[in-house]
Amino acid sequence: MKTKENDFIEINYIARTKDDNKIFDLTDEKAAKENNLYQKNKEYSPIIICLGHNDVIKGLDKELIDKDIGSYKIEIKTEEAFGKKSPDLIKLVPTNIFIQQNIKPFPGLHVNLDGIYGIIRSVSGGRTIVDFNHPLSGRDLVYDVEIKRIIDDINEKLSSMLKFLDKNVKFEIKDNKAVVKLNLNTKQKEELIEEIRKRIPEIKEIEFEKTTTPE
Repeated sequence: MKTKENDFIEINYIARTKDDNKIFDLTDEKAAKENNLYQKNKEYSPIIICLGHNDVIKGLDKELIDKDIGSYKIEIKTEEAFGKKSPDLIKLVPTNIFIQQNIKPFPGLHVNLDGIYGIIRSVSGGRTIVDFNHPLSGRDLVYDVEIKRIIDDINEKLSSMLKFLDKNVKFEIKDNKAVVKLNLNTKQKEELIEEIRKRIPEIKEIEFEKTTTPE
């Protein structure tokens, strides 16, 4: 059976930049250790995504539709990955702004200015050039992907969505109604309900119960 839009699938992948074959993301612990990329506090395991909803970059999302279970090498062009570099996102920032934050700017330093991440490209006297483009913008990518299975179980589908909010979240589905124990504000609830209905139309009703935080 081939994959289709709105399917939940479980995948493993290794992602590289095409020009230098450098790994920038992966889900496999063994591969991480073999390539000296293992991080002790990072969880390595297959991930579950819902096709057609951009849970992964746009080009990969499209390429994973109409595929059989199995392994694939998928090349993603810049436009379908993190986009081309925009000159408008390369800014001249007074060096004094960094000094005031006890930051000594130097080329290659990753910085956060007002919630926007960038990389310092050059420092000259009182002026610092910061590139706010995504670090992988302008790059073609290659994904080695294994589609492990298509998920049919509604509980597993909902669990895969909720764990990004709280990996220990509890819920129950009965008679097409989901009761979720999660503390969210009104806007968050509305957004989550809309997303669940789009991805799991079998769930007709969603109710939230507040949880108590243990002391």
